[in-house]
Amino acid sequence: MGITKRAFGKSMEGREVFLYEITNKNQVTLTVSDFGATWVHMLVPDKTGGKRDVVLGYDSAEGYHTNPNHFGAVIGRNGNRIGKAKFTIDGKDYQLAVNDNQNNLHSGPNWYRTRVWDVKEVNQEKNSVTFEIFSPDGDQGFPGNFTGSVTYELTEENQVVLHYQGSADADTIVNMTNHSYFNLAGQEAGAEAMLNHVVQIHASEYTPVCDAEAIPTGELATVKGTPMDFTEPKTIGQDVEADFQQLIFGGGYDHNYALCYEKGEVKEAAKVVCKESGIVMKVFTDLPGMQFYIGNFIDNEPGKGGHVYEKRSGFCMETQYYPDACNQAAFQSSVLKKGEVYDTVTMYEFSVEAE
Repeated sequence: MGITKRAFGKSMEGREVFLYEITNKNQVTLTVSDFGATWVHMLVPDKTGGKRDVVLGYDSAEGYHTNPNHFGAVIGRNGNRIGKAKFTIDGKDYQLAVNDNQNNLHSGPNWYRTRVWDVKEVNQEKNSVTFEIFSPDGDQGFPGNFTGSVTYELTEENQVVLHYQGSADADTIVNMTNHSYFNLAGQEAGAEAMLNHVVQIHASEYTPVCDAEAIPTGELATVKGTPMDFTEPKTIGQDVEADFQQLIFGGGYDHNYALCYEKGEVKEAAKVVCKESGIVMKVFTDLPGMQFYIGNFIDNEPGKGGHVYEKRSGFCMETQYYPDACNQAAFQSSVLKKGEVYDTVTMYEFSVEAE
C-alpha cells in the first residue's frame, strides 16, 4: 500500500524522469511516469493468483522517446484526428501540423507524450499522483494558454481513475485521452491471445469513416447486423476479417463508438474478458465516445522484457469527444470556452472472473 518513486531514465532533453509505483491493499500495482504522464505498468492478479502486466510499453523512458504507437500516452490537446489539420473558432482559422495523410493525429508531432510533466501532487492517502502541463498560446497550433492535468488514482477496488482537468485563457480545443494498449493475457501474450478476448461495448451506434484516412462522415450508423456490433459479448477476432468496408478502411477495428451519454454521468462503456487469464477489465467514462482500436499498425516493436510486439498485440479503449468534433456540427463540440473548466473522468476497473 502506498507510492514509491524511482529513476526511469532521461527525457529527450537529458532531464532525469521518474516512475511512480502505486500499490493498493490487494497488491495490485499501477506505475506511471512524469515523462509524458505515461501509464507504464499495470500488474493485476490472474485466476491462479499470479500477477500479469497487462499494458504494453517499454522498460525505460528512452523507449518512450519514439513510441510510434503511443503506448501508455496521455494525448493532448486533442486526441484522435482533425480533418485537413485545421479548424475554425470564433471565425478564425487555425492550422495544425499535417502528420497523418492530410490530417492531424493526436496533436503531433510536438506530442504531450514526449514532454516532462510537472508533478503537482503525490497523495499517499488517496493513492494518487497528479501531473500537470502548461501549453502556451500557439502550442501545436492551438489558441490560448492552456494548463491541463491528469490524476492517476488506484482505488482499493482495483480501479484506475484518470481525472483530467484544465482551463485556458481563450476558446480552444481540448479532448484529452489515454492511449494505453491492453492485453489481459499479459503484455507479452501477442495477437492470438488478444483476438480471443471477449468484448462488450455499450453502444448501438458508431461514427463511420469516409475512407482509410479515418475522418468521420458526420453521421451515426447503427451497429446492428454489422461486424461493428459488440452490444452482445463476442471475441475481437470473430468478425475482424469480415468483408465489410469500414473494417477494410481501418485494417480492422479502429472506430469511435457513440456511448450512452448523459452529461456529467460516469457510465460503463465496455467490458473485456480474457478467459485464459480470468482477468476482466471494465471501462467507465463521462465522455460521449470511445475509440476501439486493436493495434492494426503495430509493427515489430521492441517492448518490455525483450518482447517484440506484433500487429494486434494489444487493444485500446480511448474515451473521447468524437474524432474531428471541432469540424462536425452534428457532434458534441470539443471546444473549451475561455474561463470554463475541462473536467472529465475515465476509469478502468480490473477484476478476476472464475470459470
